[in-house]
Amino acid sequence: MNVYDTVNRLAQEIKESKEYSDFKQAKETINNMPEYKERIAEFEKLRYEEQITRIQNNKIDEEKIKKVQEIYKEIIEIPQVKNYFDTELKFNILLGDVNKIISDAVQDLI
Repeated sequence: MNVYDTVNRLAQEIKESKEYSDFKQAKETINNMPEYKERIAEFEKLRYEEQITRIQNNKIDEEKIKKVQEIYKEIIEIPQVKNYFDTELKFNILLGDVNKIISDAVQDLI
């Protein structure tokens, strides 16, 4: 069996997974709601900036953390946004699990 055939089959199975289809549907819903899409983008941008600041400066920006938390509290109350975040998390867990299994299999080389 060819490794590339196996990985292509894995990629197809991921695309056929419930996690993938649920996240794809949630993402399409958000993409059709510009006001929610914009709020999510604002949240993700601010969260990313806070993480970069923390990594680069080894310092926590309390103001940014507070702003991220405020935005999250607001947008998580929107059912479509909550569903988006929930399905994104489940899909990312799936990908993380697959990555861990592959990494564990070649651990002796790392």
